Amino acid sequence: MPAVIEATRTMARRAVQPETPARLRLWVAATVLTAATLLASLSLLMARVQDQIRIIGDQAAPQAATAADLYFALSDMDAQVARLVLTAGNDALAGSQIDALGTYQARSRQVDADLQKSLASSADTDTVLTLLDQLAVYRERVWQTLTAGDSAQGYYTQATNTMHLGLLPAAQSLRSASEERLSRAYAEKQATEVWAVTLAIALGGALLVLLLALQVWLARRFRRVLNPALLTATVLTIALVLPAIAVLLLQGERLGSARSESLTPFLRLSQARAISYDAAADTSRYLISSNLPFYDDDFKRKSACLTGGGCDTPLPAVAGGPAVSPYQTDQVITRWQAYVRDHQKIIGLAAAGRNDDAIGALTGIRRGDAAFDFSYYDAAVGQIADARKSAFDQSMHDVSVLMRGWAVLPLVVMGLVILLMPLAVRKRFAEYR
Repeated sequence: MPAVIEATRTMARRAVQPETPARLRLWVAATVLTAATLLASLSLLMARVQDQIRIIGDQAAPQAATAADLYFALSDMDAQVARLVLTAGNDALAGSQIDALGTYQARSRQVDADLQKSLASSADTDTVLTLLDQLAVYRERVWQTLTAGDSAQGYYTQATNTMHLGLLPAAQSLRSASEERLSRAYAEKQATEVWAVTLAIALGGALLVLLLALQVWLARRFRRVLNPALLTATVLTIALVLPAIAVLLLQGERLGSARSESLTPFLRLSQARAISYDAAADTSRYLISSNLPFYDDDFKRKSACLTGGGCDTPLPAVAGGPAVSPYQTDQVITRWQAYVRDHQKIIGLAAAGRNDDAIGALTGIRRGDAAFDFSYYDAAVGQIADARKSAFDQSMHDVSVLMRGWAVLPLVVMGLVILLMPLAVRKRFAEYR
């Protein structure tokens, strides 16, 4: 009777539980399927992150920098035309006139190059075409200004109105659009990064659980302490998943820091630089317009913006930061304040009827003259801007190197894990033949 009861129990267990080979096949299939899913998802997402980093480094960030450079170059073009008008016909200021003409031509080439880059990017084509049309009108007005003799003031007014009412607003629109694209590119990469980390944790964790559980089950069922193939597959999984998560988190942190500490401050500083160039041109416009108060008021508004009020590009903020020494920031502010004093002196000389002295103070190349002090200020700004641009470029290079090979690595490692699974259970299946 006991034998009959035991046989019944055995049959009942077999009826509700799968046989060992069937269970083993199911376990291997689940493990291989999880490994294949991890392989496909991690490889595809890593490739996507690499592509999005390339978009940021080769498209979105350069487009934003180009748009900022365009706005700056346009502002300086008009400033140089104002200098040309002031120095025209004065042999004593021939050196200043040659310098202004050379700078105008250089900025003109810079504008052309920036517009070509913007047009080649196939983004904001309508805005770029508008800029090209307005630029042609502006250059015509400049040519009329420089050849009009005593009528130059009227033509220059038309030229600077074209700049401020047409070109600069369009350039501002282009700059805003490019910065929005940059923000979207960063947001899309961050979303992909979150998905990749989440799937790496979920699928990698599931695969490790399956591998470890299979190792334990085989050890108990077949009296084997360790299965070398399963042990190797477990080590390979850990060696892939943990570094993959670390790389994804590290590149995200590096790119985020590069944007917040280098690229965004560079763009804001470029904007402040353009405002300062336009403000400096107001000094020349004041003299050209026979002391029109509007230009002095406009200078004061822009200078107040730069020194800390009324806009989002005050020099103490945009020329400062963790990567900039307090001395460098102080030099930018101090040198701009020196130019503000030069402007005030020039306004005073003009108000006293000493126009020749005012022009001399504006175009002179000695310390204390406006042209010298502004160049001195711009050199300090340029040093910080160049350092930030170089830091961002270096960060992009480092991230690209960090991500190199990660689109292929999951294929290799998970491929080995999948190949190891049949080897891990081949002898166990042979026991049932």
